[in-house]
This record gives sequence, C-alpha cells and structure tokens, in this order.
Amino acid sequence: MTCGSGFCRGRIPAARPNTGGLVTLGGFSTASDCFPRPLGARRPVPSTALWQLGEIPARPVPTSEGRPRVLVVGWCGATEQQLRDLADKPVPVDATWRWPGSYAVIEEHAQHVVVHTDPAAAFPVYATRWGGGWAWATSARFLASLTRADVDVRRVACAVLAPSIPGLVGSRTFFASIEQLPPGSRVELPRNGGPARSVTRWVPLAEPRHLAHRRLRRALTDAVALRARMDPALSSDLSGGLDSTTVAVLAALSLGDSHVLDTVTIHPEGQTGGADLHYARLTAAASQGRISHHLLPLGAEHLPYSGITSLPATDEPAPSTLTQARLLGQIRWMRDELGTRTHLTGDGGDSVLFQPPAQLSDLVRAGRWRRAVCETYGWARLRRTPVLPLLRDAARMARTSRSDALMDVARYFSGGAEPCQYRGNVSWFTPPPIPGWAESAALGQVVAAAHEAAAFLDPLHVLDASTRTLVDEIREVARTARADAELAAGCGVDLHNPFLDASVIDAVLRNPLERRPPVHGYKPLLVRAVGDLLPAAVAARTTKGSFEADHYTGMRANLDELRALTDGHLASFGLLDPVRFGRRLEHAAAGVPMSLATIEQALGVEAWLHAHHRDPSPVWDVHVAGRA
Repeated sequence: MTCGSGFCRGRIPAARPNTGGLVTLGGFSTASDCFPRPLGARRPVPSTALWQLGEIPARPVPTSEGRPRVLVVGWCGATEQQLRDLADKPVPVDATWRWPGSYAVIEEHAQHVVVHTDPAAAFPVYATRWGGGWAWATSARFLASLTRADVDVRRVACAVLAPSIPGLVGSRTFFASIEQLPPGSRVELPRNGGPARSVTRWVPLAEPRHLAHRRLRRALTDAVALRARMDPALSSDLSGGLDSTTVAVLAALSLGDSHVLDTVTIHPEGQTGGADLHYARLTAAASQGRISHHLLPLGAEHLPYSGITSLPATDEPAPSTLTQARLLGQIRWMRDELGTRTHLTGDGGDSVLFQPPAQLSDLVRAGRWRRAVCETYGWARLRRTPVLPLLRDAARMARTSRSDALMDVARYFSGGAEPCQYRGNVSWFTPPPIPGWAESAALGQVVAAAHEAAAFLDPLHVLDASTRTLVDEIREVARTARADAELAAGCGVDLHNPFLDASVIDAVLRNPLERRPPVHGYKPLLVRAVGDLLPAAVAARTTKGSFEADHYTGMRANLDELRALTDGHLASFGLLDPVRFGRRLEHAAAGVPMSLATIEQALGVEAWLHAHHRDPSPVWDVHVAGRA
C-alpha cells in the first residue's frame, strides 16, 4: 500500500506521558540514606537508590531476601522466566549482550553498586563522585547539573578537530569530571568514595566455527521483534537501501497479520522517480500488504542548517544537528499523521557491516598476501586511489601499535607530521586536515588528549586491527545516536536502531578473518544473512542515494543564522579565530570548492554549546527521602 501525497491521515496517537525529551534513569552508590532526585522523577523500585524520569524500563530480578538487588534497565528482550533464572546467581558474564535490546544490568550490594554496561554503548551509563560515593545516570547532562560541572574544553576541541578519532577521548564526556563507564564492563562504584573498579567483560575474539551470517540473522530478527512486541503500532524508515529495508521487512514479518507496518521514504519535493523510491516501492509491493508505504516530500524548510540554533540541549552534539529540520520534520509528521510512538531506523548498519581498510593490514600481518593484494586492488578501484600507497600503508600499519599510532596523531597536531596524501589510506587513524581557523590552544588540547590516550592500557589490545577499529567506530555511532533519540523523544517518539544492539554487533565482530567480507564489498554478510527475505533487486543493490548536495544550498539559505555562531563559545574558549572561521564560512556558502567536514563539525558543536548555555539545567530535588 502506498500513499504518495505526504499528507495521509492515519491513526490517532495513543496517549502517553510528555516528558519533553527528558528520559533518563540513575542512582547512587553512597553511604548516605538520603538521595536527591531530578524534579518530576519517581522511584521505580522501592527501597533502592534508583530514580527514573520518563519511560525507560527498569525490571527487578527476583532474589531471596538479603541477596543483592539486581535490576535490568533499558530495553531488554529477556523473558520473565530468563530473569527468574538469574535469581540468587552471579550475573552472567554475557548478560549485557545475551539478549536483544540496549540495556545495562545494575546490582545493589551493601558496600557498592555494580553496573554491567552495554558493550555497544548504545545504552551509555555515566558516573561522577558525589556525596562521599558515586552518582550514576544514563544522562551526562543530568549529572553535570547535580555537580555543577563545567563544559570539558578538551573534549570539545577533540569533537571539532578530530571527530573521526574517538579513541582520543576515552571515557571523557562533554562535562568535566563526568565520565562514561567503560562499555562491555563490570564496574564497581564503592559506597565509601573509593575509586571505581572496572573489569572488561566483552572482548569479541574471533571464533573459528562462527557462522556470522546465521547469528546475524537471528540477532537482528530478535532485535526488531523486541521493538514490535513493545509497540505493534511502530513505524520504520524505508529509504530503499539495504539497512532500512532489512529492518522494515523484519518488522513487517514480526507483526504478522495482526498489524500493517507504516514505512516512510523521504525525497526531494517534486522528485518521485529516483532510485531510492524505486527500491522502496519494490519492497512495499512485495510485502503482500504487510507494509503501508508513505512518501514524505522535503521542501526548502527541511534544508540542512535550518533552525540549528533552536535545538534543545542534549547530552552531546547530536549527529543530526545540521539536518535536524529533516529528522524532526519526519518525526513530527509521523507522530501527527500516522500516530507513531516508536520508530525504527537502519542507522548503524554502515558501521557494523562494512569492513574497514584496516583489514588490509590484518591480512598482511597474517601472511595472506594474495588476498591482501586482491582486496587492495578492489579498494583502490572503489576509492579511485593508487594501489601501491595503499599496500605500503597496510604494511606500515601491520608494524604499528595502536598506542604508537596515537602518538603519531599527537605529532600531526603538533605540526611534526605530514597530512595524509591519499584517499582511503590504511592506518589506525586518519586525522582531518587542520583548518586555518583553529587556534594553537585547540591543537594543544588535541595533542594532550592523544598523549593521554596513548598512555592508557587498552583492554581490547588482543583484538586484530580491523575489529579494534570497528569497536571504536560502532561505539561512537551508537553513543551519539542517543542524542538523536533525545531529540525524537522531545517530539513524543521513541527512536530505535536495531543494528546497534550489542547482540547484533557481537554476532558480526566474532567473524574470523578468513570468513570476513572484502573491504570493497557492499554488505555481503547482510545479503547472505537475510537476502532471501528481500526483493532480489534490493538484495543486489550496491549504491545508495545522497542528500549531500543540499548542504551547500542550505548553507546559503541559512547564512545569517550561521554567521551568528562564528563568534560564540568556541571562540571564547580560545579554540577558533572567529574572523578566519567566518571568512571560511562565507567562501563555502559562495560555492568555493572545499571540504565542509571541519566547518560543519564546528557549527554542530557550537550549536550544541548554544543550546546547553541557553536551556535551563535539569533541576534536582535535594529534599527527597532516601530509600522509602
């Protein structure tokens, strides 16, 4: 079923609490018996230090009297029987990736609280010292309000100048002294104020007999089915690409004959004949009536950069900051016209399913020269770059540790190394060009972060380079996606990305080197896993449409608003020169050929700083009784 007008009337949205996007959960590890709560929060489980704001699930595990209380917080697919099976037993090592969903497991002991964190970081947990012990929460901004923490300038500098190197920042958040607990770990937060103790639980070592395509199909099917059980009236993106099509088809199959799945394809206004729409229509037509396909035209009001200074404050800069008009326009339309309360996307699929160029170095290190040369030729053709420099880079990376590569990053931002010369080069990290508007203080902050990261003992050092690289990238994508979910929650819609469930990621990353797809392949693992469920033409697709050309148009249309951001918080921190930055912005808007990456990153971070300082901080009620 297809509706092409973009203005179809559908179900009336079901009533739901309006939390204004403030959806979070947290607790305390302190000897005190009196704990504050954010204004409007409630205590979901009696006699605990837990508080909840919004609709994050918190499920207690039945235990005998006197045993530590165990809670599963977040969206977890464990059945009630599976939770009962955990009663009076140690929390299993794989508890946070055993079931579908994005969640953490909390243990409350007499002397400490234990947090078992999500390996993918799609359900991040943050902590800070408070009240002689620790406070933890799923929102860094809430903890920053509790402790009155300032913005972390080093984290901001790394976000502007080196966003493609998440390994630089480690556990830092955008707030000083608020740290992200290590993903995939068991973290003890003592009640006596001692240091947190962390043990890494998730290390995705390759398994020789691992059949990744079978495990991926099962894990992704379960991840989508979990959301369909949560809300049978959910909707899904249907962009025409492999990732969103897979999620939509699995959702429609999970719903069966009981519900029809609403799907949405966005497209430029007046253009209804593109490849994306063609493949989306094929999928809807092949669904035997299980998919209702809606088209949503994008007009001038949805251009990139539109309204970026009107975004609400979030934990960190949202990936969709510059394209928020498109994202929130779609979310609001689905809410009003389709009654959407839960929406699925294919986001994260690219990070999980593409093999990074670092795989070439793994092949060299393993002595698989024939395959290394073949894949290098394939990658060179795809990236239109010379072959020999790629082979040299692969050999060099095979001899370089991750720590040494971080020191190379420090030298690069200190002016002691040349920028990368070739597109698609093979290395641990690829720093972007240093913009002329970056101040020396900003470069110094990045250098200091690189030295700090290089000295840190990497708990995943046993992984090969390509897997280790993917872990960094996936965690960055998964964690930042929470900021987009915050924006959607402010519109009354829960945004979910099944590809970023830990169970899905674990299924992919345990694939041994000899069975991994080539670096130039277009998601062959996904096609092998679910290709029989997709229309043949969609399964064979190797390209995807893009809206990137709109960025220049959007920059010109919103230039006045963008100019106001050139002399803002980043300039006050001494990180950029507002005159040089403003001049570069003017040239970009005029169409002078250049990369927009660093400009866009600076604008996105500045817009976030603007929102953070403009919006009131979360308010805490410090007069709340303790465990009652």
